[in-house]
Parts: sequence; C-alpha cells; structure tokens
Amino acid sequence: TLIDTAKNIEAMGIDVIVIRHSAPGAPHYLAQCIDTPIVNAGDGSHEHPTQALLDMFTIREIKGKIDGLKVAIVGDIAHSRVARSNIWGLTKLGAKVVLVGPTTLLPKGMRDLGVEISHNLDDVLPHVDVVNMLRVQRERITSNVFPSVEEYTRLFGLNSQRIARSKKNVLVMHPGPINRGIEITSDVADGKHSAILKQVTNGLTVRMAVLFLVNQAYRGESTS
Repeated sequence: TLIDTAKNIEAMGIDVIVIRHSAPGAPHYLAQCIDTPIVNAGDGSHEHPTQALLDMFTIREIKGKIDGLKVAIVGDIAHSRVARSNIWGLTKLGAKVVLVGPTTLLPKGMRDLGVEISHNLDDVLPHVDVVNMLRVQRERITSNVFPSVEEYTRLFGLNSQRIARSKKNVLVMHPGPINRGIEITSDVADGKHSAILKQVTNGLTVRMAVLFLVNQAYRGESTS
C-alpha cells in the first residue's frame, strides 16, 4: 500500500519524502500517517505547490511585483493542478486572475475562488500583464471536450498575431511540457516575451529552498 511504502522509506532514515501521485490528497493523507516531512510534487489534478511558487517567483523577478498585476491562465483548467495552485498563490499575493478556455474545460464554481472567467482569449490579452498557457491534458480527457485540436488552437492558441495585440511587455509562461503548435506556437514560446526557460531555471532554486526550509523546520533549526 501507499502507507507501507512510505513507512518503509521512513524507516531508512531519510529526511524528506517528495511525492507525486495520481490520487488527489495523497500527500496530505500520508502526512497524517508518518512523521517524516512530505513535499507535494503534484497530486492528480488537485495541486502543484512548488510549480506555483516558481511561477510566482519568476513573475516577481521579472515584473518586480505581483500585487496589482492581472494574470491570465489559459487552457485546460479542469485537469490542471498547476492552475489551482497558481490561483491560490496569485490571489493571495494580490494579483487579479482571469481563467480563459472553453466551457468544457472550465469547472463550475471557479468564480468562488475570486477569479474572472472568459471564453474569449482575444478579449482578454490586451488587458493582462502575464499569460500562463496550459497544455490540453488529453491523457486525462475521456470525452470530446472540443470539436478538434485545430478548432481549439484557432480559439485559444497563443501566436505572434495575438502577442502583437497584447501589452508590449506581456510575460508569457508555460509550466511544460509544451504542445508546440497547439496551445502556443514556437515563435512565441522561444520569443522575447517568453519566460519559459526562466521558469525551469527558477524551479531548481525554488525547490532547493523548499527542501532546505522543510528540513530545517522539521529539525527545529532556525531558517533565518
């Protein structure tokens, strides 16, 4: 079982367990069962805390702030753990968040999280400071949620024409992996507005910091 696995790993004397699991809530559940600190590296379509941390770190590093910015999260919101963690973190730090996608990929009740909802990317882009593109997670989709990939790309794909109608300093992000030519074209992913590789670089730093702080807190040592 999951608990047996975790307890055996704990018995080896490790300092931290990093878990990615398909079941939402699995890291939280394990944290109630063992003493070793648990870091959530993604649980199903529920949460991905360290991705949100590195995304916010990247925005803060490039834009100089988060409070007051408007951030669009575009794509498959329904199956995205990244979207949920970003919503929590960005709104907590004072950003305005707008979710953009087809109705079939925007779960009901998202407005309760304090975000705006739109089904028109072209209406949103001129007004946002950051656009975070999400891939369509076809491996998690069991029904036809849009007519075709081509139709999805036409309505929600980020290309150079749409960038031209955006703010001149708009920041383009993507948690990866990228479906080039579907949710984002290569010229945008590799262009001057893109912070995608910066996210990768910052991800290493942020996750090192998480491991350090969690381990220090568990040992009761000062992190100052």
